[in-house]
Amino acid sequence: MDNKIKLYREQKGLSQGGLADLCQVSRQTINAIENNKYDPSLQLAFDIAFHLNVTMEEVFKPIREND
Repeated sequence: MDNKIKLYREQKGLSQGGLADLCQVSRQTINAIENNKYDPSLQLAFDIAFHLNVTMEEVFKPIREND
């Protein structure tokens, strides 16, 4: 899953640790999601979008094998 977390996070002036604290996860989790090394749970994806004040569709985009 591709994402724009870093873009929206930086626009809000949040560090990875700051967003992690808001979402109640570790900074390493946010880092792994930003670097496409980990796909968040549905709840975490909603939490990230909520705290970034954007929709899930704005933040996350599925990567399709056939595209």
